Amino acid sequence: MNPDDDICLCFHVSLRKIRSYLARENPPVASLISECLGAGTGCQWCVPFLRRLHQMHVEGKVPDLRVSPEQYVSARLSFHKTGERDPGVVSDSPAEPSGPPTSPGEADERA
Repeated sequence: MNPDDDICLCFHVSLRKIRSYLARENPPVASLISECLGAGTGCQWCVPFLRRLHQMHVEGKVPDLRVSPEQYVSARLSFHKTGERDPGVVSDSPAEPSGPPTSPGEADERA
């Protein structure tokens, strides 16, 4: 994704904003990314991606997602219709527990 592409589509939080937040605050858990303009607190679609970006930051890598913005948006629309995540889009994320988390904090507790 490009730095100005939104990761959190509900609150229009871009990859650039998340990278800046991670670099500035160095949060110990991914759920604290929600302090970055509410990322992950809307529809919950981006929670596994936020966890992945956090993990990359912890590993000293540049946080990035290897999916096009078009694929990302399309997979989100499908997720809202079916409740299931497209493994081709989410595969870059760490293994997630069955079923979507109910909150970003729960995602950290279950991971």
